[in-house]
Amino acid sequence: MRRYFAFLRAINVGGRNVTMAVLRNAFTSLGLQDIETFIASGNVIFASKSDDCAALESTIEAGLQKTLGYEVKTFLRDDAELEAIAHCRAFGEADEAAAHALYVGFLARPLSPAGETALARFKTDLDDFYVHGREVYWKSFQRQTDSKFSNAVFERTLKISATWRNVNTVQRLATKYGL
Repeated sequence: MRRYFAFLRAINVGGRNVTMAVLRNAFTSLGLQDIETFIASGNVIFASKSDDCAALESTIEAGLQKTLGYEVKTFLRDDAELEAIAHCRAFGEADEAAAHALYVGFLARPLSPAGETALARFKTDLDDFYVHGREVYWKSFQRQTDSKFSNAVFERTLKISATWRNVNTVQRLATKYGL
């Protein structure tokens, strides 16, 4: 059995409220095991015999579409990947300590060079980005709601789906699972 962390897009935002019990039941109905949720923002931990992340993501997305009635993009990471994300210091300790917030965006695939160039256009004195593999780290010196950058702008400009989490949430999740 392999443990996965599912980061779900469109859970408990934009008026789409989903209880964690509904999410756990949806994952159970897909034959997944050891299912837990972590805070009510679409973080689901589960075990599976499968090593095929892409197939699992597709299966989960289809199951959630059926259960919830709308598309829920799913981004899976395993223990080693989550540990690396949680311990990444993309901007250095001093900058991270001075930032108002740090976020990590989960992507299905790494950004292309053109995508990285497009993302760089959003860099300002208040917002900075670091790309590493299938993650984009966002350092903001203002509240997310005050930034000109958002997930909607990111997806529209780069033509790639993502879901974002506060780095503190990812670190707490890694700590909870001993990573």
